[in-house]
Order: sequence, then structure tokens, then C-alpha cells
Amino acid sequence: MTKLKLSAIPDDKAVKLTVELPAAVYRDLTAYAEVIGRESGQAGPEPVKLIVPMIQRFMATDRAFAKARMDKTFRSTRISQEL
Repeated sequence: MTKLKLSAIPDDKAVKLTVELPAAVYRDLTAYAEVIGRESGQAGPEPVKLIVPMIQRFMATDRAFAKARMDKTFRSTRISQEL
């Protein structure tokens, strides 16, 4: 079995956003969805459903982003405590 970074895609309502992707990226999303379908034994998700979980996973595993976010949170908390 292939070890993918994504598995089931949760059903969640969010803000609507329009994004244009290069054709090669869309083909890769389609292929990724097909692999998820094969691995789960079900129909794969629509490629568009992969975008949000992939971005979430990317940001969750980006250490520099996490550090920058923590630094900002720390600074914001400290400033509000000083006021």
C-alpha cells in the first residue's frame, strides 16, 4: 500500500476562492485523487477537494512558517499585556 500524506477528505464548508492552476498541476491532482481512490477501494475525490488538505498539510509541516507564526503570536500577546 502506498503511504500518501493525505487520506480521506473531510466535508467542510469554507470561504469560496477562485484559483487558476497550470494544466500540469491539475493533471497531478487528478492522478493523486485516482491513487487515493485505488488505495481506499472507493471512488477517488474530485481533484479540487485535494487542494485545501494539501495546503493545510504543507503549512502544518513547514517549520519556518510555524516558527514565524509563533513569534508573531508571542509578540502580539506580549504587546497586549504591556498595554
